[in-house]
Amino acid sequence: MTADARIRVATPADAAAVRDIYAPFCESTAVTFEETAPAEAELADRIESTLECHPWLVCEVDTEVVGYAYAGPLRKRRAYEWVVELSVYVANSARRTGVGQALYESLFAVLERQGIRDAYAVTTVPNPETERFHERMGFERLVDFPAIGYTQDEWQDVAWWRRPLAEKSDTPERPRPFPAVREDDDWESLVRTGEDSLELS
Repeated sequence: MTADARIRVATPADAAAVRDIYAPFCESTAVTFEETAPAEAELADRIESTLECHPWLVCEVDTEVVGYAYAGPLRKRRAYEWVVELSVYVANSARRTGVGQALYESLFAVLERQGIRDAYAVTTVPNPETERFHERMGFERLVDFPAIGYTQDEWQDVAWWRRPLAEKSDTPERPRPFPAVREDDDWESLVRTGEDSLELS
């Protein structure tokens, strides 16, 4: 890892950089079923609203955002508040440098501190690189949905993955909101948990 690489919490000011990373996935791949890249203002709103309860992290190298990852509710009902759905995107220029792994490791650490028990990911398949990545990160492939979505002029298959984060007790305390975790004394080291995985020069 270089001295100029770090993982930090996103802010609405990162929306333009996030859009630059995300837009190519919308426009020319079936990775996301969002076919038109959101406007910068919309992404700023998404970041802000996510941070009310869940983490949205970015990886910054030499002050440039090269990847991001966030968690959000899997479903809206209260019974699901101990589980989240994750997303991670890395700029083409930073692929295979450990950015995705670093972001996920920091995200896992923060989510576990919140009291989240399971993290889910939803991926378009086949996508061997993404599939290997999630297997390497400790996700179990639970179920495939064949031809569930039509985008990029084709019917697409989707896989659901799960990674346990903590044991499930019989009487779990409700998860802590993300802003509360940011007040912990060891917050700075917690959010930077994944930085050792970065392979930047």
